[in-house]
Amino acid sequence: MIDLAYEELLIPGIVLAIIIVIAVYLISIFNRLLRLQNAANANLSQIEVAMKKRLDMIDQLLGAVKGYVKYEKDVFKTVTELRSRITRGGAGELEDIDRQSRSIFSAITAIAEDYPELKADQTVRRLMDAIISVEDEIARHRYTYNNIVQEFNTMRDTIPSSFIASAIGTEDLTYLEFEEEVEKAPIIEGISENE
Repeated sequence: MIDLAYEELLIPGIVLAIIIVIAVYLISIFNRLLRLQNAANANLSQIEVAMKKRLDMIDQLLGAVKGYVKYEKDVFKTVTELRSRITRGGAGELEDIDRQSRSIFSAITAIAEDYPELKADQTVRRLMDAIISVEDEIARHRYTYNNIVQEFNTMRDTIPSSFIASAIGTEDLTYLEFEEEVEKAPIIEGISENE
């Protein structure tokens, strides 16, 4: 009689244990997706902060070289507009802002190269070095962000995590593909290298 009761409980117990293991596994996938999504958002916020810092420094650098920059008010206006756009868009917007701010910085760097008194100015040199340092910070955050995006998107594309990702309505995250270098200093309206 005891063996029969044990057998009656054994099969439902095994089924219950399997259900619990599957539920725990699915919950862990769900939690991993959310952790990755939150980590990507946090890292994107760090990139936004660093980009604002870069634009603030470019603004200060423009102030330091203002006698050499043609249409400086337009350039200041562009920098202010870029700063305000940082938090309004996603990865695509940040790529555009990065491209434009790199162009402005490259043009200012070209001006500093043409004028030895600017190149020798300690304030200008410190600001340029600080901007380069912030660009390194942005590159590190972008690298981390893209690694998180790759892991998240891979989870969205593989089974069984793709079922959970679809059930909670997640979408693929977008990679950040900033330009690493500007090969030729672009000409920006408002900044002339020969003024």
